[in-house]
Amino acid sequence: MADFTSPNAITWYRCPLPKGEFKKLHERSDFLGGLQTIGYLAVLVCTGGSVLYSAGHWPWWATVLLLLLHGMMYAYLVNAVHELCHGTVFRTKLLNEIFVRVTSFLCMSNYIGFQTSHARHHRYTLHQPDDQEVKLPVAKVLVRHFIQTGIVNPMGLWPWLKGNARVACGRIEGEWETMLFPPGSEERREFINWQRTMIAGHMVLILTSIYFHLWLLPVLVTLGPFYGGWLQSMANGTQHVGLQDDVSDFRLCCRTFTCNPIIQFLYWHMNYHIEHHMFAAVPCYRLGRLHRLIKHDLPPCPHGMIATWKEIAAIQKIQETDPTYEHVALIPQRANEGAALPQGA
Repeated sequence: MADFTSPNAITWYRCPLPKGEFKKLHERSDFLGGLQTIGYLAVLVCTGGSVLYSAGHWPWWATVLLLLLHGMMYAYLVNAVHELCHGTVFRTKLLNEIFVRVTSFLCMSNYIGFQTSHARHHRYTLHQPDDQEVKLPVAKVLVRHFIQTGIVNPMGLWPWLKGNARVACGRIEGEWETMLFPPGSEERREFINWQRTMIAGHMVLILTSIYFHLWLLPVLVTLGPFYGGWLQSMANGTQHVGLQDDVSDFRLCCRTFTCNPIIQFLYWHMNYHIEHHMFAAVPCYRLGRLHRLIKHDLPPCPHGMIATWKEIAAIQKIQETDPTYEHVALIPQRANEGAALPQGA
């Protein structure tokens, strides 16, 4: 049994911020949170609605293409769940709680399980065994995952169904799940109950669609995570692959890249991944400003996913002959000379 209890918190380096900016960057806004959340959900309504309209009016191939477009947009729901789990999107706590449940339900992602695991991922990023959410090396897994999920992912459906059913039946398995949700804990009960709620809700949706002959409804919602995920997979896969583990500097174990506003919006601004790990309480819509304030203290950031994956491909090529190789990002010398700030500062 692995020991998941670290004796000391990691003292992470954080880039110094100009005076007065720390508080401004951490300000939450119901308006900006609404633009991000409602705006993104409106995209899903538009793509889903276009599929329904096309099915009754346009050729079959147009419906298939629109369905793939819907899947491309739907895949980013996991990023919505991620950001809402941080509780930083809305100033009003109730709005965060409502929308994390809505987005979690739509993509059948148990936000309680993710929230618990993700807290440790931030605290112990790529330090084993305390971070089991992301483990290096992951290059080959990412390539296989992209191939499987790029267009249609039937191979992922059965394990997904089994995993959901297992948790709904109250079976917590493996060292990581058991550590996160120990027997008899309130967290375990909430984790299992939310899983049961999601399954019950999707069963109602499927039965309703059958009764009213709305055959595409479960395809658009329940099966939404299983097709068209290539773009989100490319974005999400950049976060840590090829970088260093067991270091106390987020600039060395996380990757930031810049991209066009559309991808950034769909990706919930997680292209600023170094910044997100350094200051996890900063709302996603303020990460661009944070990046501009500290970019002089960051490694060079590629622009666009093509340039980013070219860099990753070069790292993967070296790892093919040397599996122990980890890319050491170039960081400004003055960052090495600065005093590290404590965790949570």
